[in-house]
Amino acid sequence: MNAAVLQAEPALRAAAATEPFLGAPRRVVVFRALMLGDLLCATPALRALRRGLPHAHIAFVGLPWARELVSRLDSVDEFIEFPGWPGLPEHPLDHPSSALRFLSAMAARRDDLALQLHGSGNVVNSLVAEFGAARNAGFASATAWRPAADAQRFVPWPEHGTEVERLLMLTDHLGLPRQGLQLDFPLQAADRAAAQALCAGRIGTAGLALVHAGSQLPSRRWPPERFAAVADALAAQGLTVALTGTASEAALTRSVADAMRVPALDWAGQTTLWTLGALVERAAVVVSNDTGLSHIAAALGTPSVVVSSGGDAVRWAPADAQRHRVFWHDLPCRPCAYAECPNDQACARAVGVEAVRDAALQAISKAMTPRMTHVD
Repeated sequence: MNAAVLQAEPALRAAAATEPFLGAPRRVVVFRALMLGDLLCATPALRALRRGLPHAHIAFVGLPWARELVSRLDSVDEFIEFPGWPGLPEHPLDHPSSALRFLSAMAARRDDLALQLHGSGNVVNSLVAEFGAARNAGFASATAWRPAADAQRFVPWPEHGTEVERLLMLTDHLGLPRQGLQLDFPLQAADRAAAQALCAGRIGTAGLALVHAGSQLPSRRWPPERFAAVADALAAQGLTVALTGTASEAALTRSVADAMRVPALDWAGQTTLWTLGALVERAAVVVSNDTGLSHIAAALGTPSVVVSSGGDAVRWAPADAQRHRVFWHDLPCRPCAYAECPNDQACARAVGVEAVRDAALQAISKAMTPRMTHVD
């Protein structure tokens, strides 16, 4: 490497260092077709990619819902909608012709590098190879296929650590410099204005507490009556409690409201992704299941108390364990992907109201205990 490169701006030096692995790509495509929390946990890796390849055009292939979020990320230049693929449950494929059109369009792009940031590679490595990029990189489990010509650009899928750290293992391997662990959720003035309009005249002087009883899978939901008990405790401290959720979760938020002793604001179906984020930003505390909203709270630094049911609590825990308390109960059957729990939600029911309530009260008094809590 010549002296001119060594004296160059750090990002250019980083790009030069990756050249043997990546071939100085000008066009990069990243694949991660998952849900909200999954995408937020990938933003540190996307920042590392942007920093290491400052002049590359970076495209992101994701599920349709992600367009709005990806369009705000400084680390990404283009969003490409993924139509689904056999074996990927997050977005069922409507017809094989959709996948064929998608792969044809991807091959026509002639990208220099395709980055598989989706997961272990058991299902998607062959799919991403069909994008037709000159080089491929990503993760591969012990049983996953990988392109032989690109084997050195793949890393074993890590079985331990947080999701953020797991994804950064790939960018580390590729020589892309880390840019912190913080999650990106870029709010704008219009989002805050919409949240202010929703709150106007409704929030008491003690502030706002958000209670989110929903989750993509019913098996991942703490019982509504337990959320209600925690919400009542927050209301007793003078906070205005707002129940959040999608329009399809309106019955769930009603069940929480009906179980409460005091009135709460029910905002199910009344917020966009960005309005919800702005509400999280202004809240004193968020109490939720381990779902996308908990990752928004982590991104925005709002104190949160999370009940993790069914999932891998350590993998998805926020980095700041002092600000974000996570409660879970271990069982041999977790992590699981059941939509409906066959064990009467034993892991969720083992997390008691008292522990979550006390953590929420500590959060609003800025006296959170710096640890995750495994409920025996």
